[in-house]
Amino acid sequence: MKVTVVKRATPAAIAVLRQATALFPKRNKASDGLLPSAAHIKASPNSDHNTGLAVDLTHDPKHGIDCEFLFEKLKEDKRVDYLIHRGKIWSRQRSQEGNRKYTGSNPHNKHLHISIRSAYANDTSNWFGWIEKKPTIAGKAKAKLSRKPKKKNSPSPKEA
Repeated sequence: MKVTVVKRATPAAIAVLRQATALFPKRNKASDGLLPSAAHIKASPNSDHNTGLAVDLTHDPKHGIDCEFLFEKLKEDKRVDYLIHRGKIWSRQRSQEGNRKYTGSNPHNKHLHISIRSAYANDTSNWFGWIEKKPTIAGKAKAKLSRKPKKKNSPSPKEA
């Protein structure tokens, strides 16, 4: 069976990573992902990564991305189809069952898998609007005070 994989992730999936990085520029990105590797395609031929409708976000609570918290919070976002993290899966279709045990080959311990509903593939609105981040000054340059050098007394044209 030949698996079709898109060449570019959807704008909504790309927005997740860009917005997370904009909020937390020092976050770890080691397990971030949009499109699947050959190994991923072989292991999960029906993955939403193949359609560009999935994104993996690295768990890095030390630098602002706590996927345990995001797993619960993103259930409220209408764009989300299903979420996987630390051996749990939640899906909109079976939301009345709550979190269920995820039995796939990868428990997603190092990242949160977010699958996006196809109707929202182009929706790049804020994924993390509830996060309050204090504004920072870009570049935080330090001003250095120094005395102006004394002007050398040059002879006036009349004295020369």
